[in-house]
Amino acid sequence: MKVLLDHCVPRPFEKLLPGHEVVHTSRMGWDLLENGKLLSAAEAEGFEVMVTVDQNIAYQQNLQGRKIAIVSLRAPSNSIPSLQPLIGLLTSRLQNVQPGQVIMISLDKNHV
Repeated sequence: MKVLLDHCVPRPFEKLLPGHEVVHTSRMGWDLLENGKLLSAAEAEGFEVMVTVDQNIAYQQNLQGRKIAIVSLRAPSNSIPSLQPLIGLLTSRLQNVQPGQVIMISLDKNHV
């Protein structure tokens, strides 16, 4: 699966999802693109999922008709140690993600 990491996800996270083509926005030169333009650019490049820690993106973007899905990771911070416990859940959810879907992943059972 072709996965884009949003600006707010640490770049080293690219190496934590083996079996997927994972690229950070900075590698694409998209550091300054806002959410709507970023999603459009990602779709044009064939990305299937964007992973973010932005808690509001699901409410700011209408994903109906989009070819890309969004996975929002909820953790105490956006540091690798805070995000690492979510990798198993993320890997599992990536297997069934659908275009236009927004998935929230957290260790808090109310948000998974």
